Formats: sequence, structure tokens, C-alpha cells
Amino acid sequence: MRRVALFGPPATGKSTLARWLSTELNEPHTDLDDILFTPEGPLPLEEFRRQAAAITATDGWIVEGNFSKLADVVWHRADTLIWLDFPLPLILYRIVRRSLRQLAGREDSAQARRLTWSAAFFARRSLLRTAIRKYRTNRPRYARQIAETAGLGVEVVRLRSPREVRRWRQQTAKGPAESRSRAARHTTGP
Repeated sequence: MRRVALFGPPATGKSTLARWLSTELNEPHTDLDDILFTPEGPLPLEEFRRQAAAITATDGWIVEGNFSKLADVVWHRADTLIWLDFPLPLILYRIVRRSLRQLAGREDSAQARRLTWSAAFFARRSLLRTAIRKYRTNRPRYARQIAETAGLGVEVVRLRSPREVRRWRQQTAKGPAESRSRAARHTTGP
């Protein structure tokens, strides 16, 4: 495992797992949101694709983000694709909890500095409503794209709960050769 693409809905722990993998595997970590969202606004798609492709053209990397439109330059170049596929009620609970922490000023991040009550909960395109909409529309598409990616020889790890993430982390931390065989037991298709 040297080239890892990691994705999943908001509040599933993508950043935490990606940072851990970066340390564990000694590979650089990139959050695609940090590339896409600049102080001047979002990058145009072609520039976003170019920058993501430059990162994944290297020998080792951990890339996180929900950008399946970059599958050809991120997912297909990975040796391992990790899908954090948690149940919707858990995702909603975590979004509410994280948003309340951010609104109370107990968490500092770029998102926390921009967050308002309306943006978190009440607006038509609030974090909560967007999470529900994307969960319902993206999961079937992800399953198709993951099947395509797996067909290219990329190992797919689908983790469906925080418990599965913890178990996978414990097994992965035990050493490269042993980790691959143990992690494969927790790998499921789309």
C-alpha cells in the first residue's frame, strides 16, 4: 500500500484516517478540498484535474476527497481505494455534533470559520440537507465506479462502521505483509 485514495461522506473520519495512513506508510497526504477551494474561489475543473494528476503521478501518496469525477486520475492510479460507507443516521449524527462544536468555537478549521447556523442546518443547501441528498444519489454511482476501479486491479476496502475502521487500522499497523493479507479479509466489493 503506497498509493491510497480515500473517500466517503462528510463526518466519516476521512481526514483522521488519511493522516494516520500518511504517518503509518510514510507517504504524503493531500486533502483534495485544499486544492479545489482557493482564497479566490474554486479552481476550474481542468486545473483541479491537472493538480490532482500531478500529485498522483508520484510513487507514493494518500489522497482524500469525494471527487469521483477525478476517478481516472486518482482512483485508477491508486493501489488501494478506501470507501468509508457508514449508515446515514450515523453520518447525520456526526455532522450535527461536528457543526455544533464548530459553531461553539471549539474546533478551528477553514470550514469552521465559514460556518453559520443557516449553512449548517437550515439553508436549502445546508450541510445536513446536502449530506442526505448526496448519500442517496452518490452511493449507487460510487458502487458502479468502484466496480470499474476494482476491475483495473485496484484493491477496494469498504469500511461500513467506525468499528470496522478501528479493526482495519489495527490490522494494517501490524506490518506491510501481514497487513495486506489481513486487510484483504475486510475488503468487500461494491
